[in-house]
Amino acid sequence: MPNVIAITDAAKKHIVAARATSDEMLLESIGKSDRTAMHTLYARHNVRVYRFVLRMVRDTTMAEDLVSQVFLDVWRTATQFEGRSQVSTWLLSIARFKALTALRQRKHEDIDQEDVLEIADGADTPEASLDRATTSEILRACVAKLSPAHREIINLVYYHEKSVEEAGLIIGIPQSTVKTRMFYARKQLADLLKGAGVDSVAA
Repeated sequence: MPNVIAITDAAKKHIVAARATSDEMLLESIGKSDRTAMHTLYARHNVRVYRFVLRMVRDTTMAEDLVSQVFLDVWRTATQFEGRSQVSTWLLSIARFKALTALRQRKHEDIDQEDVLEIADGADTPEASLDRATTSEILRACVAKLSPAHREIINLVYYHEKSVEEAGLIIGIPQSTVKTRMFYARKQLADLLKGAGVDSVAA
């Protein structure tokens, strides 16, 4: 299988010239087997996709493999993009599907919510955590304690700055459900942060 992600020196020169090209135009070119366009899209979005997947699977090796799978899918199916959402939203939809599939296949690890809570909580008291962690680390720990559905909403809206509409498209739920999950996710997160000794977190 040809490597459509590895970037050669020649490709780098074309990427510099293509930076102003829109994602939609890049996908159109990728649909015509333009590898330079593929390199450019990858360079533009691979970090975002990696961080999104990593927060779901919590395994760096698996996350890296899934990112490769996502962009290989883009290479193969670019012509199927219909423009009903932003390209970044489409990429995260593909990434989410692959991450969920990988988690279901990872039979040796129980991803039940109660176990996730136990792993995230550990044996530390809030005071001990505050002594060793920055506010951002405490925030990540509290987000990890949310239910999978609420954690996913926080991940999309705050970490990836997706709108309610875009989050709904990625997850496949109505906007009203996104808003409801956001309400309860923020409430639960505020309670967790308060319990950890943090009254508020700067945006």
